[in-house]
Amino acid sequence: MISAGEGPVDPGSCRWVLPDPREADHVGLAGVGADLDPATLLAAYRRGLFPMPIGDGDGLDIGWWSPDPRGVIPLDGLIVSRSLHKARKHFEIRVDTAFTEVVRACADPRRDGGWINDAIAVAYGDMHALGWAHSVEAWSLDTGELAGGLYGLAIGGLFAGESMFHWRTDASKVALCALVEMLEAGRGQLLDCQWQTRHLATLGCVNLKRETYLERLADVVAAPQLVLGAN
Repeated sequence: MISAGEGPVDPGSCRWVLPDPREADHVGLAGVGADLDPATLLAAYRRGLFPMPIGDGDGLDIGWWSPDPRGVIPLDGLIVSRSLHKARKHFEIRVDTAFTEVVRACADPRRDGGWINDAIAVAYGDMHALGWAHSVEAWSLDTGELAGGLYGLAIGGLFAGESMFHWRTDASKVALCALVEMLEAGRGQLLDCQWQTRHLATLGCVNLKRETYLERLADVVAAPQLVLGAN
């Protein structure tokens, strides 16, 4: 794990020729194959791609995705309801104190639409060890237990959100609110949510055309590295 104040570790060059995100099919699949090594992941996100396994379980093909449209949350567009605003006082926000636990909770096979297999969990654990992947956690003030959170990659001014979970009502939303505040304070420019869902739409997620997203991404990933830290 990198120490506080250090930047993320460069994993070196990607050994694969990654697909063109502009040539993704109607569901957003741009290509299949390669690996989940840190260099591959970093190159893919900088290109506008992200991995998801095709099918269920481990040992299956890696799909590289570039949806059109692309879901993003504008940093000035987060919707915080009155109830969510009140809920925030019941949680403490921490960063990177329980990354493995957050990923494990997001990967819970009992969740509908679960896609995080062991290979994905290991890959993002490796990215966390190199300083690229981060968790934002909501801890219950009354019990001191982890109540919800999210994880993703920070690259330049991009935070690529991967997944979120909650064990207590509104805990994941509280973590998202904290993330947006940290991005605004720490050089963040773009919060990628991959696909807009009905749930994310209630929080302010909007759709960008793929081409618009990719044009913005080129400048965002070249920006100074954003810094996350609990307020």
